[in-house]
This record gives sequence, structure tokens and C-alpha cells, in this order.
Amino acid sequence: MINAIFFDVGGTILDESHEFAAWADWLGVPRHTFSAVFGAVIARGLDYQETFRAFRPDFDLAVELERRAAAGQPESFGEEDLYPDARPCLTSLREQGLVVGLAGNQPAHAESTLRALDLPVDLIGTSHGWGVAKPSPAFFERVVREGGGDASSILYVGDRPDNDARPAQEAGMKTCLIRRSPWGHILDMPAVSERCLFRIDSLDELPTLVAKHNAAGVSPPAA
Repeated sequence: MINAIFFDVGGTILDESHEFAAWADWLGVPRHTFSAVFGAVIARGLDYQETFRAFRPDFDLAVELERRAAAGQPESFGEEDLYPDARPCLTSLREQGLVVGLAGNQPAHAESTLRALDLPVDLIGTSHGWGVAKPSPAFFERVVREGGGDASSILYVGDRPDNDARPAQEAGMKTCLIRRSPWGHILDMPAVSERCLFRIDSLDELPTLVAKHNAAGVSPPAA
């Protein structure tokens, strides 16, 4: 039985397209060029920040975030950046009586921004708030604790086989990969994806899949 479901944030419930475009503009790089380099970085299995360093070798994310904020162009997101299927999916899963949470690698400002969106979730955890980031085992140990302590009853949903599915599986959780972010379309790790309980193209699919899975796991009453 699945009793709790945790979602990655960027690329899973949050469409980061606008923010990637904003970074391209900040670096003074054509957006299509930035996107092409971003895809190449993912395909090579490198850290996404190598995208920025391809254009500015001395790029420091923390420093640039401060510079953007000082220039009145802070990294941000809002309701319009949520994937259209995110809020309905979260709502439907909570209506099934499940614990629903968010747990992703996000900077300092993100947790308050996520809370301001008033999403239908029980818990919100970020790498900044927890002091540990994916794919560290400690991050997923925290997810297990927040989800009630039984890893086998928790489903972790994410777009990345490397940062989401694989470490969640290693922590004993069930996993679901969604194919829509750059990582979801480019990064191919069959050994990981084949171990996923679900593989989906839209969050619209998930509530029904979870309901069917849990119904199949309910034993019939004794005669």
C-alpha cells in the first residue's frame, strides 16, 4: 500500500522554462543556444551548473543569485509556472486520504514561495531548509521520516532517474518517473526506470494508478 507520496519540485510540479529563459537573458546568451547547451550537459551526465560555466567559466550560482536580486531580477516562480496538471493531481491524491508532500532541491526563497501558493499538500521540504540536497541518502532518509517512517509505503515522484528515482529506490521507496523536463526526455537510465512502480507522461495519470495499486493491495474481508 502507498500511504504517502512526495513530489520533486522543479520539472515535476513546476515548469522551469521561464526561469531557464531568464538565466539565458541574464547571461546575455540566445535562449535557443542556452537550451542546446543545457541538453548537451544533461546528455553527458554533468551537473546542470556546467551549462552556465560553458558561457561564463567563473560562474558561481550563489553570487549570481545575489546579483540578480540586487538588480531587481530575482529568481522566482508563481502560480503561472505550475504545470496545469499539478494542483489537480495533488488535490486528488489528498482526497484518497494519502499524505502528500513536496521535497526537492530548492534555494532559500523557494520554500516560502511554495507555501504562498497554498498547494494542497501536508508537507513542504527543501534542500535549503533541511540542510541536505539530493541525491544524498540523508535527503531521502528525511523524506522517509517525514512520510511516517516506513519507506516501502512511500512513493517518490520525480523527473530525474539520477537525482530522484535511483536514490529513492536505494532508500527503499517506491518510485514514479515523469517524462517531461529536459532530464526526463534526455537522461536514459534503463536499470533505474525499469525498477519504477510507475512511468508517466502527465500527473493526470497518477491518482488513478495509485488508487488501483492500493485497491489491489487490500485483502478481502475474512469469510
